[in-house]
Amino acid sequence: MEAGSSIKSAASSIALEIAGFVKFTFIGYFTIGLSLGVLPVFIHNQLGYSAMIAGVVISLQYLSTFLFRGYAGNIIDKKGPKPAVLSGMTGFAISGLVLCLAFLFKEHHDLCLVLVALTRLVTGFAEGLIGSSPINWTINAVGEQNTAKAISYNGIASYGGLAVGAPVGILLDGGYGIAGIGIVVFILGIIGYLLAKRKEDAVIKSTEQRKSFASVLKTVAPYGLCLTLAALGFGTISTFITLYYAYLNWTNAVLCLSVFSVFFILGRLIFAGAIDNYGGLKTAIACMALESVGLMVLWLANTPEAALIGAGVTGLGFSLVFPALGVEAVKLVPGSNKGAALGAYGLFLDISLGITGPLVGGVASHFGMLYIFPFSMGMVLLGFVLCLLIGWKIKGF
Repeated sequence: MEAGSSIKSAASSIALEIAGFVKFTFIGYFTIGLSLGVLPVFIHNQLGYSAMIAGVVISLQYLSTFLFRGYAGNIIDKKGPKPAVLSGMTGFAISGLVLCLAFLFKEHHDLCLVLVALTRLVTGFAEGLIGSSPINWTINAVGEQNTAKAISYNGIASYGGLAVGAPVGILLDGGYGIAGIGIVVFILGIIGYLLAKRKEDAVIKSTEQRKSFASVLKTVAPYGLCLTLAALGFGTISTFITLYYAYLNWTNAVLCLSVFSVFFILGRLIFAGAIDNYGGLKTAIACMALESVGLMVLWLANTPEAALIGAGVTGLGFSLVFPALGVEAVKLVPGSNKGAALGAYGLFLDISLGITGPLVGGVASHFGMLYIFPFSMGMVLLGFVLCLLIGWKIKGF
């Protein structure tokens, strides 16, 4: 009995320690969530640009994140995760100021669009620095045996931040416009910086020879490609759900993103042991199959309530894809490259979210808004097949 209590106590202690690091992820993604449901509509309705232009501008964030993932990985492996987190929080604060500036020029549509695009680029820089840094900080502090748990909790923090941030952003926009969002983003960036500054860094010096980032990228690429395809479902919901609802004359589009995020979090909490019990690849395969079902429900939904069910199933399906494939990818590199490996692996999520805007926006512009979910479902199913092929080739099942 005492041994059982001791194990539970140790597990709770580790969970609390992990939470102390991934709070930086929550702050970062809360700030990202604030503008997620607002900027596509602002660009399309208030500035008068097409859905494709809105998608491209929103996707600039993911392009910028992509470009800075490798830079972040090198900082983490050489100097530790703390400097990367500090730089990320600084970036968020600056992006808030630029968003306020964009609001001041909202009557000058072209200039305003350029400033919104600049905001997305700076936000992408911040996300690139904050993306894998708390995970590495956590793993360095609690040990590699808790890698799956660290990645899962970090995902809960990121999608939890999006789930809370999106509706708050809608409220702020309704009362104060995008300037209100910019002010809150600036304040959160400063708070995150001060909290990180006070926290002790955790750096592990490895004696193993470091590989180049290109070599690490090549190593994790098979799993990353599966992630790229799986994440298109989330990217479609996060970027286009407000425009999709508007097209169908439905209200409360932000609920779809919130329901997705809630079920995403529930999936990680309820099925937290699946990766350890069944392996990362099998878990990812099951999750992508479920995600495809959720996107099919969204495609066929003829009421907002049915769409919410689809969003929930999609979130539940996508919940363990990132940590499941990430655990398999990180195993393939030496300890001296763990930061670079997580950064390289995260690149594939950035690629997915980066191409979602122009790709799905192009589908909407050329074929119609009703085709965006069958398209994204097809991409997730392609990822499912690729995952099966990797399983047969590498794992022998």
